[in-house]
Amino acid sequence: MSWISALAELQQQGQPCVLVTIIEERGSTPRNAGSKMVVTAERIFETIGGGHLEYKAMQLAREMLESRSQDTRLERFSLGASLGQCCGGATVLLFEPMGQPQAQIAVFGAGHVGRALVPLLASLPCKVRWIDSRDSEFPELMPAGVEKVVNDEVVDEVEAMPAGSYYIVMTHNHQLDLELTAAILKRNDFAYYGLIGSKTKRVKFEHRLRDRGFAPEVVQRMRCPMGLAEVKGKLPVEIAVSIAGEVIATYNAAFGQDVKKGETSVAKLLPASRRTQA
Repeated sequence: MSWISALAELQQQGQPCVLVTIIEERGSTPRNAGSKMVVTAERIFETIGGGHLEYKAMQLAREMLESRSQDTRLERFSLGASLGQCCGGATVLLFEPMGQPQAQIAVFGAGHVGRALVPLLASLPCKVRWIDSRDSEFPELMPAGVEKVVNDEVVDEVEAMPAGSYYIVMTHNHQLDLELTAAILKRNDFAYYGLIGSKTKRVKFEHRLRDRGFAPEVVQRMRCPMGLAEVKGKLPVEIAVSIAGEVIATYNAAFGQDVKKGETSVAKLLPASRRTQA
């Protein structure tokens, strides 16, 4: 299968991969600049020339997949000196993660707003776990790619999420909302935490959390009310759109910085003559 067909198929399946491209060749190299290879956790498609170079590229790509890295990476290889290949030239490889979720999201609550929100999140580059103790509240047909979690001990699911996760709490019970909030703030390693409710609910929760010993700067990380203020409305779908918009704004916040960082890295690896032209 060609690399472009492989990418299309993997994207359709929602399977993450890394696209490896030769972007610079100097001296004798097994493949020309522009050659590509797609690496998944179990398979590769196409080739960048075989040998130790390809093995090392596969190893680095799979490390990126395992760590869920979303940043592009540039690596320069001296084929003779460091890899023991007979070509003796040098090459620069670009590693581009594809299909990695921008955000891993735990949505607590399968009520009206949850049922409006989760399909929106499922259509974004996000990995969604939808959690409730009431199996009957979930729709019969789950959105593609969403993991349904039914657990009587809902709060236990906070610990099941990796660091840097997004948490959205909208359960049917204010006390449960408070216990979830305490568990999430105690971890304090989240990228985003949104709690459904009014400003009055926030004030009440702030008092209760302060009584439990939470520092004000930690409590301030909680978004309540959550969602974009510019998106008005009280219908479940209107609230859902507002929350999804805030999630998108959060995971895209550093996009420009990442692009700039990537451009700087490319410039450092290219020869001086190429840097001037850029």
